[in-house]
Amino acid sequence: MKKALSILLITILMLSALPFVTVSAAESGKPSGFSTDAGLYVHAVSSSADGEAWQKWQSVHDKSLYQPNPSEKYFFLPSSADKETIDVFNGYGDTVTVNGVDIASQSTAAVPYSTDESYSVLADGASYTLRVMRSGAEAAVYINNSNADGNGTDLMSYLNDDKSRSAKATGAIVTPDGKVDNTAIKKIKGRGNTSWGKPKKGYNITYDKKVSIAGMEKNKKYSILANFQDDSLARNRILYDLSDAVGMPYASDSRAVDFYVNGFYWGSYQMCEKVEAGSLVPEVDDEGYLNEDGSLKDDFSFIAEIDASAGDGDYYISTKKLKLTIKSPELEADQPYYEEVKAYVKSKFDAFYDATYSSREKLSDYADVASVTKLYLINELGKNWDSGVSSTFFTYRQDENGTYKFYGSPVWDYDNSLGNATGVSRDLRNIGVTDYEKPTGWWCRCKETPKGTKTPTNIMARIALNAEVQEAAPKIWFEEFIPALYHFTGVFPSNKLENELYTVDEYRSLLRDSAAMNYTSGWLLNTGS
Repeated sequence: MKKALSILLITILMLSALPFVTVSAAESGKPSGFSTDAGLYVHAVSSSADGEAWQKWQSVHDKSLYQPNPSEKYFFLPSSADKETIDVFNGYGDTVTVNGVDIASQSTAAVPYSTDESYSVLADGASYTLRVMRSGAEAAVYINNSNADGNGTDLMSYLNDDKSRSAKATGAIVTPDGKVDNTAIKKIKGRGNTSWGKPKKGYNITYDKKVSIAGMEKNKKYSILANFQDDSLARNRILYDLSDAVGMPYASDSRAVDFYVNGFYWGSYQMCEKVEAGSLVPEVDDEGYLNEDGSLKDDFSFIAEIDASAGDGDYYISTKKLKLTIKSPELEADQPYYEEVKAYVKSKFDAFYDATYSSREKLSDYADVASVTKLYLINELGKNWDSGVSSTFFTYRQDENGTYKFYGSPVWDYDNSLGNATGVSRDLRNIGVTDYEKPTGWWCRCKETPKGTKTPTNIMARIALNAEVQEAAPKIWFEEFIPALYHFTGVFPSNKLENELYTVDEYRSLLRDSAAMNYTSGWLLNTGS
């Protein structure tokens, strides 16, 4: 997972002192990817004819998106914006003056600005104050559709009303060097379980063709995460990258992006490779359960997720003490072998589950011990609240000898980790954990052990206590995790790891200004409590 390109692009932008060329209104573009009304709009790149990457000025909002002070406006600029001049489109019926520049109605003009100043604007007889903020994120993602249902419904209103809904859209991917990719969106749809109930939501995005996000490998499918419950906006990114640095298979690459829909800035997001067969997990094929003649194979690979909230609409099975969602192959009830695939996954997972806490069976006969040990260590290090409860993925595939085994990966969903579950103190007391917010003590091995017994039901707790895992863990910890953590903290930066894992200062640099825009716009701090 190569990340050096995005760092290079940001460095070039930060070091460059060359001003953008100012052009006349006729040479600049205007918003065309979504419906516009009275307001001022700013483009992501100066002197661009693109019609998609525009933001309408907006006021600070609350969690319900109500804007109590409509006379105070903001432009939230992506990292591609010039530091001195922006292209502004006037959607009002009369000329508007911004910082000494007259912008005719329905025209675009280059306007000088500073992030340290505020500007008075008179438009349609009303007075406004305009402030400008600029991000340092690795890219910006714009998605536009003002008629998502064919009846004039705005895209986000349509999607956010029902997670099962999806829609097509146009848009733009803009990188810090000012390049604009206008690949259309084949489908955007809501995603998440608990996180879907939050006002700042995540989505799955499928583009018409493979695209790259700031140097990531080209893919069609991405997940864009809101990280609403994580005030740092960084926990998912850091632990995904750490899993890559310690050699876990299928680590999801990701980028910090600013997200805009129909001209509205939705905040700082994380654009990730989607957990799926093929691109992220090449050993699994959605059709790999079938022989060439269409019959069911005796053995086949699959991806499964432990998900306590699985229910109607999910392709899942109830195994011993838990629910398991089958992510690939994901079949509909009317497809051939629907029940047979479920039965196969159940039988294989039950055997694996039993072997995690057995004195007779060897875990290594059922699983790749190194990867499940790393999965345990990631969760133990992060004190992941959802460990073994939800968003815990296993991939069942052949090893180098052709033997089918479970691999602990991809890692996913760590916004409630590293001490970020302070609102569940009662649950913590019930399992005897008093240092959840501190980097000390055990966590995974404490999960879901019924009173009066020493046998845990949580699979990650069972893995933690497995003899083969306990034997493998110290070597993996000291040889792979410790060097990665030294690199992350900046104590001993490693050239070997710099393409997989940044230092904490580099993550801070990428997110600082994007996070400031995110929280200024209205997503208040302490959202995880």
